[in-house]
Amino acid sequence: MRYLLKWLRSLRQPSRRYSVLTLLVAGMAIGVSGWLVMDVGLAATSSEEFCISCHEIRINTYPQLQKTSHYSNAMGVNATCADCHIPKAFIPKMVRKMEASREVWGKITGVIDTPEKYAAHAPAMKAREIARLRANDSQECRDCHTVTRMDLALQSAKARDYHQDMAARGKTCIDCHAGIAHPDNSGRAAQ
Repeated sequence: MRYLLKWLRSLRQPSRRYSVLTLLVAGMAIGVSGWLVMDVGLAATSSEEFCISCHEIRINTYPQLQKTSHYSNAMGVNATCADCHIPKAFIPKMVRKMEASREVWGKITGVIDTPEKYAAHAPAMKAREIARLRANDSQECRDCHTVTRMDLALQSAKARDYHQDMAARGKTCIDCHAGIAHPDNSGRAAQ
């Protein structure tokens, strides 16, 4: 009991030099500053400009996206790299950022630093991304596309059938739409 009382008193005067209020304000300032730095860093590394700053992405993967309706369409709505490759929820976003560091490390260490090396690794990278989307039920697709709001009457009979029965069939978006944004990502080097 005496130890507990001593510990409680130490909380009121944790330092001979600084008051509890000073330490609390300093801690809050450090916490808010850290959060702001992290938020700015996450935003910067989630931008399309950051993604295509890698030469191999800019000449191999980005041109494929530019040919699709996710990049340019009648409504003027477009998906950026982050929309498809970075989850919105904090914990999955942090996990994905750590996974993506593998690709950044590959660029730095020379594993994928040329168009040919990138093309050689593209099938494995695509397989990892497809597996990730299958595991999270294509959440990044569902952030924009809602099956219950689709006008099924405007779809082909086959698409309508699949969209109506996706859950019953144990399917997710990526099962049918794996090449939707990067149709040419077959491992060939771009010219």
